[in-house]
Amino acid sequence: MPEEIVMPRLSDTMTEGTVAKWLKREGEPVRKGEPLLEVETDKATMELSAYRDGVLTKILVQEGTTVPLGTPIALLATPEELQAGGTPPSQAPAAEVPRVAGPPAAEARGQPAAPAPTEGGPETEPLRATPVARRVAEEHGLDLTVLAGKGSGPGGRIVLADVERYLAERAQAAAPPPPAPAAAAPPAPEVELRAVSRIHQVMAQRTAQSAREIPHYYLTIEIDMAAALDLRRQLAALAPTEGKVSINDLVLRATALALRAVPEVNSTWQDGRLAIHRRVHLGLAVAVPDGLVVPVIRDADQKTLLQIAAEAHALAAKARAGKLRLEEIQGSTFTVSNLGMFEVEEFRGIINPPEAGLLAVGAVIEKPVALNGQLALRPRMRVTLAADHRAYSGDVGARFLQTLRRLLEEPLRLAF
Repeated sequence: MPEEIVMPRLSDTMTEGTVAKWLKREGEPVRKGEPLLEVETDKATMELSAYRDGVLTKILVQEGTTVPLGTPIALLATPEELQAGGTPPSQAPAAEVPRVAGPPAAEARGQPAAPAPTEGGPETEPLRATPVARRVAEEHGLDLTVLAGKGSGPGGRIVLADVERYLAERAQAAAPPPPAPAAAAPPAPEVELRAVSRIHQVMAQRTAQSAREIPHYYLTIEIDMAAALDLRRQLAALAPTEGKVSINDLVLRATALALRAVPEVNSTWQDGRLAIHRRVHLGLAVAVPDGLVVPVIRDADQKTLLQIAAEAHALAAKARAGKLRLEEIQGSTFTVSNLGMFEVEEFRGIINPPEAGLLAVGAVIEKPVALNGQLALRPRMRVTLAADHRAYSGDVGARFLQTLRRLLEEPLRLAF
């Protein structure tokens, strides 16, 4: 018999999921590994693929519906099971509805047929009406039985005047009451209430939890980006395609190396103990239309600048398209959030739990600074570390920022 497809666990914090979009319809064949539907989780919208060949025989949960983990959402059967158990629901022939025939003579004239007499009851007399009265009644959707025996013609025959009088009385009865004295129009609402996606709801819950439970402190440092920008231009000139590197890519590479140099920052606070991670899995905050997702660059400290640039660009594109896989959004040990492209000079981020730190990156702005005893314009960038005070104190956070600044101001240290 067909097997149930259930709502799976697609993230470590997921308790329920929303069917965002079905990619297959009932009755369609499905190959193993082929996408069946898109599921919206607490972290991202991801595709769920078929685990075997078969036919999608029944969709149990419609698009936009949120259900707990383990809830059956569809039925999948093999062709052999379909032959043994019958036709898929979507291909089953519709039940034939019996047609009740009216009096043939009335149908042939296009006139409304008189109701059939109730079984066992007395027979009713035929409805008497002039042809023009019948035509006008039909045009207005009027059942002439309401005027049976009330016509003004000979023997109670319904004539045109009877129909017109009835239609006029019906229209008058349905007319709205006269308007009340004009009053001041109510003011337009000042607040627009919008429904938000599951990702947005979970983002709100997690940031509120982080702000409430994690004792944040913040450290800000300003970095001279002249040498880093020169390196970026040189890479673009040498390899216009392969050397395409953004400022954020430089920051990601420097952050990964700084986390390796100051491992206490690459940590989480767990039940009164500090868990220092030996591998650097760097989270990259990406804004999407319905919230914020954080894909992960794994072992970022072991990858070159160009590798990080290529992977970061690919992950960001997949995040905006809602195509991230489960393994691409789990297990980050530190997160970088960059608003520099929006000309934000400085901001404070909220830690992405259970991590113990987040780096907020601002825009590169030319500023007058003292250089070798003279005033000069230099490209400067402010970064702010949000740190969990339970995991490490201010001096550790300061050493991390010093290391980051040295790597960006002397970018050959990035060893690209």
